[in-house]
Amino acid sequence: MILEMKVPSPGESITEVEIAEWLVQDGDYVEKDQAIAEVDSDKATLELPAEASGIITLKAEEGDAVEVGQVVCLIDTSAEKPEGQEIETKTVSETPKKEEISIESIPVNETYATGTASPAAKKILAEKGIEATSIVGTGKDGRVTKEDAVKAVPSMGQQVDVEGRGVKRSKLSMLRRKVAERLVLAKNETAMLTTFNEVDMSPIFALRKQFKETFKEKHGVSLGFMSFFTLAVVRALKEFPAVNSMIDGKEMITYDFCDISIAVSGPKGLMVPVIRNAENLRFRGVESEVKRLAIRARDGQITVDEMTGGTFTISNGGVFGSMLSTPIINPPQSGILGMHNIVERPVAIDGKVEIRPIMYVALSYDHRIIDGRESVGFLVAVKEALENPIELLMDNNVEKALEL
Repeated sequence: MILEMKVPSPGESITEVEIAEWLVQDGDYVEKDQAIAEVDSDKATLELPAEASGIITLKAEEGDAVEVGQVVCLIDTSAEKPEGQEIETKTVSETPKKEEISIESIPVNETYATGTASPAAKKILAEKGIEATSIVGTGKDGRVTKEDAVKAVPSMGQQVDVEGRGVKRSKLSMLRRKVAERLVLAKNETAMLTTFNEVDMSPIFALRKQFKETFKEKHGVSLGFMSFFTLAVVRALKEFPAVNSMIDGKEMITYDFCDISIAVSGPKGLMVPVIRNAENLRFRGVESEVKRLAIRARDGQITVDEMTGGTFTISNGGVFGSMLSTPIINPPQSGILGMHNIVERPVAIDGKVEIRPIMYVALSYDHRIIDGRESVGFLVAVKEALENPIELLMDNNVEKALEL
């Protein structure tokens, strides 16, 4: 029996995916539920499992855009597994992809005309500051035509043909293209501004030092910084609801719940899973969700539903060593909080200079619906909660807040 495997729907509103990589080869024997391909949607990279055991025939190539419901492979379920065959998945392609072939690997039959530009092409190349010899001509005997000159793009520093140097060209995944599109959209279609502040992390350091071992032993997760920041953000969003809003045409939508998106760096790029109803969670609940979502993102198991619908985003560039940045809004949201690295800095405390662990924080916001009062007030509220967590986040009862 021949089973037709069709592209399943990765989520609502997604009609097309891209074959990122086949993990098996044409003619391989596959087992049911074995991962046979990775597919990119504009929101996530997902694995495609075999629906049955048998010999597989591929009907699409890597890089192909295929519609949801389209047949991408056939599985001959009547075929028996060859004796002694081990099920292997492709980890490294033996044949370079078309986009990854270096320029120096393309054979060119050179003649006296190779690299010679036509008069029209010479003029265009001169205006662009490009040498004709740096272009592979498409004309007869390799001659550089006017069309070649028009298409030629000057680089930052002219490429010099040196033996042993190649250029790798690879296609952006659908997920990366969508991220790029959304970032440009946020820059072009929002009135984005950023306000900054600094946080003395000493109180949080002291709490973690005193309770982190007990907390981990009791709940199986670490007492990290993200729970403090998430709960501080939830408190500030309740005080300044305009920051927990977004624009829909001529209307402003304000939410009475806090679905907090957290930026996570996964193997396929930036992903932003959502902690649902964070206003109902305490420290244990936030840390458990952060750990669960981070593991799923790392393992490529995150779903589209887990990454949509957030009302506000927290991004932690500090894990990579960032001192200060202006985070870009995650549309259609109207605000994003940027965390940064913690550095011991001299600060004035009651007229004396002391060394304290300081983190710079940044709030980027859409000025179309969030005014300066709300944006600055929101960030100050976050700062106040982080610098006085026992009173403002734990209601003066640390053990109850940490559920110890």
